[in-house]
Order: sequence, then structure tokens, then C-alpha cells
Amino acid sequence: MEWLFWAPLMAVSLHLFEEFVFPGHFPEWYVQYKPEIKKSYTKRFLIIINILLLILSYDVGAFGSSKFGIALWLGVMAMLAANGIWHFKGVVKTQSYSPGVLTGLLVYLPLAIYGYVYFLNSKQVSVFTALIALAIGASYQMWSNIYHRVRARTTEL
Repeated sequence: MEWLFWAPLMAVSLHLFEEFVFPGHFPEWYVQYKPEIKKSYTKRFLIIINILLLILSYDVGAFGSSKFGIALWLGVMAMLAANGIWHFKGVVKTQSYSPGVLTGLLVYLPLAIYGYVYFLNSKQVSVFTALIALAIGASYQMWSNIYHRVRARTTEL
């Protein structure tokens, strides 16, 4: 099952392709969805956060089946699955296509569910560790939203 540890990197790559290449236009859609954060949402931010996401996803594969690698996989996939749900909520709110929603719902969510079931059933991870990883990973979207709201109010860009 070594492929499973590299799957987040592949999933993130597909997701970023959908958001920024084809069909692309995620930044424009995001500002339409969340106009109150427009001052905070910069090209620089997008580049930095997505490079960090690619590095983090690479680290999941590099750590592999170690205890830390499995916990990291669970946390990263919880974050990605939450992002898929966030995209879907945006589609519902805006009644428009969100670049990233397809990979979010068709890649991130099923992969996260598969991995959580696999690691728990194979007893490679405890329920406690899985729950902590889920809470930490899924909370990213909340922290990101808070960050952008505060930054948009306090930053003159």
C-alpha cells in the first residue's frame, strides 16, 4: 500500500490543476464567493500556501508507513476532504462552479474515507490518533477563514 502515501501529492496536484489551469479561474471565483476577504487574498498568498501544501503532501509520501507518516497522512487528508466540502458549500452558496469542487468531491473525499477506514481496520493507527488528526486537519479551513477576515480588516494592500 505504499502508493497510498503518495496519493495526497497526486490528489493535490490534480486539484491545483483544476483550480489554476483547467478550467482555472479559482482566484476570481473565490473573491466572488467571499468578497469580504478580497484585500487579504493575494497572488503572493496563493503561491506560498500552495507551495507549502505541495511540500506537506510530499512529506506524507516521504514519511511513508511510519507512525508519524500515517498520522500525517490522516491529518493532511482530513484537511483536503474539508477543502472539498468547503468548495461544495461555495457552489451551493454562489450557484456557480467552483474550480476545485470536482477533485475535492471526487478525489479528496473518497481518498480520505478510504484511508481512514484502511488505517483503522488494519490497526495501524488508534482511534484516538485518527480523531486528533481529523480534528487538526479539518480545522484548517476554519483557521484560514479567520486569518483572511482579520487580515482583510487590518491590512491595506
